[in-house]
Amino acid sequence: MSGSRLGEGLRAVRLLMVLSSISPLFVLWAIRGIRLVPDCYFIPFCAILVVVPYSFLWLRIVMVQRLNERVQLDIGEAEDHRDHLLVYLFTMLLPFYFADLGTWRDAAAVVAALGFVVFLFWHLNLHYMNVLFAVFGFRVFTIYPQPDNNPLSGNAPFVLITRRVIVPSGMQLEAYRLSDTVYLEVNQ
Repeated sequence: MSGSRLGEGLRAVRLLMVLSSISPLFVLWAIRGIRLVPDCYFIPFCAILVVVPYSFLWLRIVMVQRLNERVQLDIGEAEDHRDHLLVYLFTMLLPFYFADLGTWRDAAAVVAALGFVVFLFWHLNLHYMNVLFAVFGFRVFTIYPQPDNNPLSGNAPFVLITRRVIVPSGMQLEAYRLSDTVYLEVNQ
């Protein structure tokens, strides 16, 4: 992988990937409901917040496969991030699920807190955090490229979504580019 990264591109892709990562919360809220909004409005709203981001993610994967948007990745070190999924579930989903939405002020506070979470997922490039990847048997690794003493050759870490149990150092593999820092391995 080469090229310098001065700024993360594909902003719409990243935003919709962040929204898909918090979609399970909307499933839980749709099941639970809230007193402020009738179910006939709230459930479809939650359904849209689940279906649209996941549909976009699926379409992004189909599009990069159709366009054959492959890159060769050189593996330096690989860090497994199964623990991130547990942290995600317990620090994000559960507190928001149990948040009291009994008044408009409570609902506004929860929406503001959710906005902060979306901002942090966006800013910290955590848009790869997605429960569906785990459901379909994928693992998430942070890959640190092999150092080559060239400051312009892409020494920034990136995320690899793969079905591999381990990603050995020194190997090369082909992956589809989902965003500027997230790749899905080809031929899994």
